[in-house]
Amino acid sequence: MNIAVILEMAASAGDRPAVTEGGRTLSAADLQRLAHHAAARFRDRTAVLHLGRSHLAYPVALFGAALAGVPFVPLNYRLGEAQLMELVDRHPGAALLTEDDLDALLTPTGDPDPQPTPDDRDATAVTLYTSGTTAAPKAALLRHRHLLAYVFNTQDFGSADPADATLVALPPYHVAGLMNLLTNLYAGRRIVYLPDFDADDWLGTVRSEGVTHAMVVPTMLARLTADDTPADVPTLRSLAYGGARCPRPVVERALRRFPGTGFVGAYGLTETSSSLCVLGPDDHRRALASEDPLIQARLGSAGRPLPGVEVEIRDEDGVPVEPGESGLVFVRGEQISGEYEGVNGLDGEGWFATRDRGRLDAGGYLFVEGRADDTIIRGGENIAPAEIEDVLLRHPGVQEAAVLGLPDPEWGQRLVAVLVGSGDPEEIRAFARRRLRSAKTPDTVVFRPELPRTATGKILRRTLVAELADPEEESADA
Repeated sequence: MNIAVILEMAASAGDRPAVTEGGRTLSAADLQRLAHHAAARFRDRTAVLHLGRSHLAYPVALFGAALAGVPFVPLNYRLGEAQLMELVDRHPGAALLTEDDLDALLTPTGDPDPQPTPDDRDATAVTLYTSGTTAAPKAALLRHRHLLAYVFNTQDFGSADPADATLVALPPYHVAGLMNLLTNLYAGRRIVYLPDFDADDWLGTVRSEGVTHAMVVPTMLARLTADDTPADVPTLRSLAYGGARCPRPVVERALRRFPGTGFVGAYGLTETSSSLCVLGPDDHRRALASEDPLIQARLGSAGRPLPGVEVEIRDEDGVPVEPGESGLVFVRGEQISGEYEGVNGLDGEGWFATRDRGRLDAGGYLFVEGRADDTIIRGGENIAPAEIEDVLLRHPGVQEAAVLGLPDPEWGQRLVAVLVGSGDPEEIRAFARRRLRSAKTPDTVVFRPELPRTATGKILRRTLVAELADPEEESADA
């Protein structure tokens, strides 16, 4: 079975609008017709490279590649020319689509020569390059069976109301951008693409298009909640956030600004075909209303595993730990690829090491503490930056925060807080000390006009570490 079956099913369910962008709309039947034309162009190619923002023809290119039986490879258009050409060179014989080429896919000439849809569930459907927050980007391979497992385990076919619409402002080279297309097309929900995110434009599009569902990354959510007044978006029933850890103070502000909206927190990775765990609307409401600190804390969790997904926390020796104990996060399930070009990341029992640290509480809620590589070891104690960052973000002068460990001759590593905002560094340190143990209080506070991030909001910590490795620059900015 091939992911093109999703388009085939959607096209057979009636002439409902499927995708909107720039004031133009295509039905699922339109997409299917155009995808067959595109497949005729792609059959003699080794892959289809997509280089551009979200576009009306993005699903045409994706399903055209699937019908042609070749991998679809969306590239990060924000990369420099040298980096992009390096990725393009990895795919000799591929079709390279720019935005002008995508426009041409909407106006094909001649009649396509339909061929039987390839039926290899084990073939590579999509190659996604990881964001590379701690190393160079790797080519993650998602096979048709992985993507279909996620769609079939999380969605009911045709379950959306006819008027439902989802707003997608995520880049097409991110796994959430890809899966938002597949899941919403399968559910029968119209997809509205917003190629570039701006908080005011996003809110305006929700109103003008009657958007009922949307997903954002944490940096988008932070910008949407910069204004404390309630948002005037009466149609918005569901707002999901994911792609990176979302600080609890941002979630709390969002719940206040969107009081009539149900929130969904999602945790997943490129290698896992999107979400693994979800914190649903009822979880958000229960945590916000509870007086039990353990339930309140779940507002900062990633929620519980989706159907078909297992999560296990292990110590450094690979031994599962008890609930409440921190360790390394391992996952298993049909949707999980864990595969890179030339490398199988699954162990003999199908478990994938996410390289995240976290813990499970007694109710099975997963708390992600950050990348294992980000863990700071100070005086022999493991410190998760996320705990300190959440405290700093409660300071009225702090808008964004990243906590790093830099080499220290006495303690092994010292804590450096890199902040966006304003304030007296010593007062901010005192603010943190009152809420944290002294061992977790930043030794140094540094201000920056912005934090380096990937397009999905992950902090590029290695960039900050490289900047602050020069003691003269650090002391000048403190």
